[in-house]
Amino acid sequence: MDEYESVEAALEDIGRYDAVVVRVAELDADVLAQADRLQIIAKHGAGLDNVDIDAASERGIVVCNTPGANSRSVAEHALSLLFALRRNHRGADQHVRDGGWERSAYTGRELMGDTIGLFGFGAIAREVSDLAHGLGQKVIVYDPYVSDDDVPTRVDRVSNLQDLFARSDAVSVHAPLTSETEHAISTEELAALGGRGVLINTARGAIVDEEALVEALRTDKLGAAGLDTFEDEPPGDDHPLYARDDVLLTPHVGGVTEEALARMSQRAATNIRTVYEGGTPSSTVNRDAVAMETE
Repeated sequence: MDEYESVEAALEDIGRYDAVVVRVAELDADVLAQADRLQIIAKHGAGLDNVDIDAASERGIVVCNTPGANSRSVAEHALSLLFALRRNHRGADQHVRDGGWERSAYTGRELMGDTIGLFGFGAIAREVSDLAHGLGQKVIVYDPYVSDDDVPTRVDRVSNLQDLFARSDAVSVHAPLTSETEHAISTEELAALGGRGVLINTARGAIVDEEALVEALRTDKLGAAGLDTFEDEPPGDDHPLYARDDVLLTPHVGGVTEEALARMSQRAATNIRTVYEGGTPSSTVNRDAVAMETE
């Protein structure tokens, strides 16, 4: 088995391969133009914004993912960020390490009785919803692409994003990154969430306008934020959020648990075997385009 010194070196050699398992590497049109033998791109995860699906389809390459394989892991991570922010874990931890013991300075808030808003209602958001209900929270959701039949009766729907933020104590983002959702969360939405509100993003960084987020926190128009994803990853050495105690940052690890990694690996391998055996994986996202290519 060959080992490459970098992702770039591996992509330059893509012409050798019949199948690719990908997590975060960019498979754009230029890369795929060199993939003469490639039959399948198997995403080790759900989000496919790093894969040029149109370019793959033009070349008859099956593109599939592993939806749901890391849903529980991401859902738990989203709520762990919310717990930690409500209970001031970041500041309290540092306070004790610095020799302090001012208990009253770190009075927190319970999650029970709060309203959590979910932007998007796919597999991960459904897990968050179930966990949040178990904590005694009210759940509301905005997702114009989900039918009423797919939303449990205990979950309330709202008709627009602004209403979601205005009615929530915390909003957790679970939408895909598209031209429609890019920077969908900006100044007005954050202001609607309010000075005690919490924003959690374990989806894609560019859904949130980071400049607007920094300003909302600076001016106390937003209470806190927990981010697992960023517009640029890694976000660099001098990001303005680093200095803030009201922000928790993690390096895109929401879906990175031992259990989720095993499930994603197994399902990606199964998808590749299905293609090798002449089939089409159930999670193929360009099924129609590939079918037309093979006719």
